[in-house]
Amino acid sequence: MQRKFEFSIGEYYHVYNRGTDKRIIFTSLNDYHRFIALLHLCNSSEPVHIGNILQNNQGLSLISLINVGISDRLVHIGAYCLMPNHFHLLLREKQENGISLFMKKLLTAYSMYFNKKYERSGALFEGPFKATHADTDVYLKYLFSYIHLNPVKIIDPNWKEDGIKDREVAKKYLTEYAHSSYLDYMGTNRAEGVILNKGAFPEYFTTAKDFDDFVNDWLTFKVE
Repeated sequence: MQRKFEFSIGEYYHVYNRGTDKRIIFTSLNDYHRFIALLHLCNSSEPVHIGNILQNNQGLSLISLINVGISDRLVHIGAYCLMPNHFHLLLREKQENGISLFMKKLLTAYSMYFNKKYERSGALFEGPFKATHADTDVYLKYLFSYIHLNPVKIIDPNWKEDGIKDREVAKKYLTEYAHSSYLDYMGTNRAEGVILNKGAFPEYFTTAKDFDDFVNDWLTFKVE
């Protein structure tokens, strides 16, 4: 489906995509680490040569690639979540055509890695990436909950419709789910934090407790 808007510098967008035919796109821990590293490395106007970086830094883990310096960022990343067959990103356009270039580099680099590793060919993702414009403060703040609470669906698929079965179990699962920026907002100091530029987004959560309270409110949510 063709987008009905143009990306604009300074505006916020929810960007997402899933595997073609809803296929699994992250089948191992290394797959998640590769994509997370690419979130950092592809966010630059410079070409990405991840193979050369690994060759020149023997013993460097995939997740440690986010320590490689980059310049001239294309977008600001406010939140992300990787799920087994799809992903969500909250982005702010920093440069003209920045989101489009960033996503092209990201999806191309990951698709090439995945197809080579699993000896497959063809499209990995379900067409061009999708995006919605977060053009209101209410919607933008909502996206921080929507993106970060996605993993709850893995253990409780119908929690929004039926209500959460066990909020403590859900909270524990979120704190153990390393493939999103949830832990960064909860105050965990980890290498992946460099991916985010929280200062480019409204200061909804001045402390980790503010964010935790926000999450708790949404975990009590139920569609009537």
